[in-house]
Amino acid sequence: MLAAIDAAREYVLLEMYLVNSCQIATRFSDALIRARGRGVRACVLFDGFGALGFKAADRRRLTQAGVELRFFNPLRLRNRVAANLLRDHRKLLLSDGRVAFVGGAGLTDEFAPRARKGEWRELMVEITGPVVCDWQQVFAATWERCGEPLGLADPPALPERDGASGRVSVSEARARSDLSSEVLRRIDAAATRAWIMSAYFVPSRRLRTALRRAARRGVDVRLLLPGPRTDHPWVRHAARGFYEKLLRNRVKIWEYQPSMLHAKMVLCDNWVSLGSANLDRWSFRWNLEANQEMDSAPAAEAARAVFERDFISSRAVNRRHWRRRHWLDRLRERIAGSLDRILDSWRRP
Repeated sequence: MLAAIDAAREYVLLEMYLVNSCQIATRFSDALIRARGRGVRACVLFDGFGALGFKAADRRRLTQAGVELRFFNPLRLRNRVAANLLRDHRKLLLSDGRVAFVGGAGLTDEFAPRARKGEWRELMVEITGPVVCDWQQVFAATWERCGEPLGLADPPALPERDGASGRVSVSEARARSDLSSEVLRRIDAAATRAWIMSAYFVPSRRLRTALRRAARRGVDVRLLLPGPRTDHPWVRHAARGFYEKLLRNRVKIWEYQPSMLHAKMVLCDNWVSLGSANLDRWSFRWNLEANQEMDSAPAAEAARAVFERDFISSRAVNRRHWRRRHWLDRLRERIAGSLDRILDSWRRP
């Protein structure tokens, strides 16, 4: 991603949720400032809550260099609580309309190799070809919600030799989620496998039903979820409250052990969806999300290899042992489940 910024000759578009003042953010700021020094336009869109840890001095450094910096939905005391919950959770970098990077990483040192506390497990996908134009349109729409229009022409839909068939899939929080609907449709249509990797897994009733139904008809349904190393332990407890019924219906569950699992990817037969969206109710109700979908055997094989490597580093949840878990774990799951139901009952503004 840094190399793509350094290679830019016309413009760089960067959209991020989690941003802190740290070494990684400084490296990206340095690259953006170098780009401005070459006359490259740099448009940066950070979430108003996710970037609270990005210090005022670092913000000034960017704007004084000519970087166009905007914040999505800054927190305001006069807003209703629900209005402040709407967040831009997308992670996107575009360079000159020729290459895009999409996934779940943020600009914090947790995503750095050899991080002091163990780097988070994350995935990004590098994209070229005609779909980059669609990603630029996604960025432009969110940019305009925060101020003046982007004012860039759509890049030419450059063909990609031997590329995968695919599309951009988005979730706009207050509208019916195209992203969520497509995942459900693919699980329902799966013939051989439906594998899900998710950092936070508090699924809707429809998703839980689709997973159980697929497993009962013989589809290999697997969930790769966070282990004990997580930044939101109560979300993990809420997710674990769904394990019993899923396991009873032949859904296989693994918990990742080496570090914090923050990646988000779905593999159904030869269809792959990778991006910012966790498959939970919160993401689809309150967040702007975006995934890259790919419908291709080579892409699916690459995704399968990633899953297989991570399964090796994970602990399989055995149904017999799960039923014997400690009473304190059961209590935490009940409390977290109750909190989840309360949050789920909130109405959007």
